[in-house]
Amino acid sequence: MHEGIPDFAMPPEQDVRRAADSMRLLADPTRIKILWALLQGETSVACLADLVGAAPTAVSQHLAKLRLAGLVEGRREGTYVYYTAESAHVRALLSEALGQAANLTR
Repeated sequence: MHEGIPDFAMPPEQDVRRAADSMRLLADPTRIKILWALLQGETSVACLADLVGAAPTAVSQHLAKLRLAGLVEGRREGTYVYYTAESAHVRALLSEALGQAANLTR
């Protein structure tokens, strides 16, 4: 059936699994807020906690998962760690998801 479609190919299984893992990781409102805030610029845990309305310890746990997934990076300055998320892919994905959500509510 699909043989007649030019250039049709399923993505490699490893890529599908990574994409699913990334989407599963992003399926949390607090993580979406954290990533959106970090896409605006470098921020500390305390500032992120205030922005997303969560306890600093909860934000730290979310950041640890996002860092392990390679979605955020941390920079230590003394006793503080400042986080960034400068991925064009993450920005595009979040923009698309938030735009779609806004369209659904209209």
